[in-house]
Amino acid sequence: MPKAARKKSSTGIYHIVIRGINKQRIFEDDEDNQKFIEILEKYKETSGYQLYAYCLMSNHLHLLLKEGKENLETVFRRIGASYVYWYNWKYSRRGHLFQDRYKSEAVETDTYFLTVLRYIHQNPVKAGITEKIQ
Repeated sequence: MPKAARKKSSTGIYHIVIRGINKQRIFEDDEDNQKFIEILEKYKETSGYQLYAYCLMSNHLHLLLKEGKENLETVFRRIGASYVYWYNWKYSRRGHLFQDRYKSEAVETDTYFLTVLRYIHQNPVKAGITEKIQ
């Protein structure tokens, strides 16, 4: 069955969530985190998106971004393929890393933007990973 079409944001801003398959860890160490951030920066330049916030948890990640020159599908195909290729090489593994396709929720208002921004920044605190937002 075909997947439902994504809701297009009138502002171009989205809350993105990407999860590991079966809640598998997608970031094992600081090097993995850093590599994902490098890939985000690389494609930010070529795709022209604006990144407002991110949070990398061990088995999922959150991004708050505004589309640029390229649509989300193209951007996340590049980001996902680059990271999974590197991750599989590093850990001598094969196959998929991410569960399904990324989730995207349109952010249409300033109020909701602030709600998502706060949620992303507080995620590690609520999970007990850290005591304060960094």
